[in-house]
Amino acid sequence: MIINLRSLILFFLFSPIYILAQEDYTISGNISDINSNESLIGVNVILPELQTGAVTNEYGFYSITLPEGTYVIQISYLGYKTISETITLNSNLNKNYKLKESAESLDEVVITEDIEKLNIKKPQMSVNSLSIKTIKNMPVVLGEVDVIKSITLLPGVTNGGEGASGFNVRGGAADQNLILLDEATIFNSSHLFGFFSVFNPDAIKDIKLYKGGIPSKYGGRISSVLDIYQKEGNSKSFHMNGGIGLISSRLLAEGPIKKDKGSFLIGGRSSYAHLFLPLFDLDNTAYFYDLNTKLSYNINDNNNIYLSGYFGRDVFKISDSFENSFGNSVLNFRWNHIFSDKIFSNLSLIYSDYYYGLQLGFVGFDWISGIRNFNLKYDFKHYVNNNFKLDYGLNSMYYKFNPGDIKPINAESGINPFKLIDKYAFENAVYIDAEHKLSDRLSISYGARLSMFHRLGQDELNQYENNSPLTFNEAFGIYEKAEPIGTDTYSRSDVIESFANLEPRLAVAYQLNDNSSVKASYNRMSQYLHLLSNTSSPTPLDVWTPSGKYIKPQLLNQVAIGYFKTFKNNAYSIEVESFYKTIQNRIDYIDGADLIANDAIEQVILNGEARAYGLEVLLKKNEGKFTGWLAYTLSKSEQRTPGRTAIETGINNGEWYNTPYDKTHDISITGNYELNNKWSFSSNLIFQTGQPTTFPNGQYQYNDIIIPSYEARNSSRLPAYHRLDLAVNYTPNPESTKNFKGEWVFGLYNVYNRKNAASISFSENRNTGINEATRLAIFGIVPSFSYNFKF
Repeated sequence: MIINLRSLILFFLFSPIYILAQEDYTISGNISDINSNESLIGVNVILPELQTGAVTNEYGFYSITLPEGTYVIQISYLGYKTISETITLNSNLNKNYKLKESAESLDEVVITEDIEKLNIKKPQMSVNSLSIKTIKNMPVVLGEVDVIKSITLLPGVTNGGEGASGFNVRGGAADQNLILLDEATIFNSSHLFGFFSVFNPDAIKDIKLYKGGIPSKYGGRISSVLDIYQKEGNSKSFHMNGGIGLISSRLLAEGPIKKDKGSFLIGGRSSYAHLFLPLFDLDNTAYFYDLNTKLSYNINDNNNIYLSGYFGRDVFKISDSFENSFGNSVLNFRWNHIFSDKIFSNLSLIYSDYYYGLQLGFVGFDWISGIRNFNLKYDFKHYVNNNFKLDYGLNSMYYKFNPGDIKPINAESGINPFKLIDKYAFENAVYIDAEHKLSDRLSISYGARLSMFHRLGQDELNQYENNSPLTFNEAFGIYEKAEPIGTDTYSRSDVIESFANLEPRLAVAYQLNDNSSVKASYNRMSQYLHLLSNTSSPTPLDVWTPSGKYIKPQLLNQVAIGYFKTFKNNAYSIEVESFYKTIQNRIDYIDGADLIANDAIEQVILNGEARAYGLEVLLKKNEGKFTGWLAYTLSKSEQRTPGRTAIETGINNGEWYNTPYDKTHDISITGNYELNNKWSFSSNLIFQTGQPTTFPNGQYQYNDIIIPSYEARNSSRLPAYHRLDLAVNYTPNPESTKNFKGEWVFGLYNVYNRKNAASISFSENRNTGINEATRLAIFGIVPSFSYNFKF
């Protein structure tokens, strides 16, 4: 099907282009690090006299088609020395480049004018990238570098609460973010219940967050895409690096399998704070460990293969009464093939598994749940000419959902085994994207994704009268579970329900002058998986469920418009974006919904709608000893679930109410000051409007039982959240020529000891009989230090 698609595109659409461009030739190749052969993502390949260029893709490949002639070509990448040379193009040319890291200090590494002009011209918007060096310089809690917490310092992105690694994008829920590690889906991104993320910064090469204008190759989530690639490993020589911190340490090794042809990378992290608990006579355990690995091999100039994996586990234990373990496992085999100097392909076979295990010794049973995903992807990049580029491909995924398997710990527990019904689904998609330069000032990106979802057969599926699993008690004004009138039984090959959605994508950029442009985008996206959670941030016990007979897929429509400008010779840049999005079929929970061990989840949910809109501002200082940015977001996020009939009240009387991730104001200031080669300083200052919550507004007594009554959903807020973090990096011997190099990192999280409320609960004081509010704050001031090394 891919061959037919490519042939049709070439023959019917672009044969005139080839006829008119017979004197054009293509220069293409790969760009990598000279010391490690690590491919470099996003390298700028510029032809200044034509004011045109390209950037390398996720595997370091570039392709530019130009008229015959002699040109100056510049290869530029932040932190590396720029290569500039003259080329004569009178035939197709394969040209690989090796870049050398710059030994200059940060104030001398500048972003060139031509690169900024190229970025302003491109239609891509609502995308943020962070370098690993920037992330490592940020102050973080307990000294642990955290990818997820770093992106919450960008506009439009907020955290899921104090100490949580979940994140919300443009008023969306945590389950609406697609998180990819080497193209494999990560279903839970947290360690230690959200205190840290699963991403080892030493193993990460590139991070990109799409908030809008999302390319058609991505699908399955409706809020954002966090695309993370691991390093490939050094194919020239063996190296190690790591770090020792207060509560965890890490170590990474990389080196050649065959010099200049193949490489390996293996890295591990583990926390060890629990080892000190016995000193305080505590028989508890809380730790995590993870492993990153990657094998890369260059077969020849046109073929590369990769095998990458990740494995992580968390263990939390309270004496012999409670034990919890959870984590992700992913494995990905990829084959890069270059068909020609204009066509690059990537074939991926991916396995992803999220596991959750719980042992309750005081009750006497084990609980196991999870989700498995098998994924086949085949992607093509087609550089038709310098004004027209195509991305197209297909994607097929098979899911197995295990909502819960309960087994007795031993025969004496008295617990009968109980298995919630497994669910299965099959998701397919084909896509095509075009990036088209219509004139010197106008560029456009357009495409579509056709997604199809099939809910496959399961052992039993409840039947309800009028196909309604939820009834409304008019007398009491409440929703109640409907009694099943029977069950249907299906084989695995049966299709219970099917969905198909066309997801068009469009982005436009118009260049006002050399330093500024306006951009606009439109996205329609579908999400067929739902996270069953009525909390505001992800927890390990969250259970995923597929769309089906009673649960519809979520559908997003989002528009955005923005203004982008660089000034003062590119020393500063500003991005201003406004967005508006609506979501259909956002599931909502009835009051008192029980989500745990529920084999008929359709009995406690209703389909509603959501909307979010806002303004984002990002002001960056790109050059000098002091660099950083100011990010501000003004936004609104709401949800509504009206009654299905005129009689029903719906949720919250069918009125719009704030989602748990609605934060009107979100301000973050991030700065980095390099004093000299030995000392550098960084800081974060954060302010956020308090998180919406629901408080009791009264109580009544029934049969000696005091029952609280509550206000409208999320009509109150926690106090405003704010804090200041500081960090100092000290490199003792920056000029040393020895192989071994080290640095110290000292940090203060929450410098002025702000007691930010994670929650506020209400209870009766047993001594006074008066109801009291209790604020729970997770962190006050937290000092940290770590020692990082490499050799």
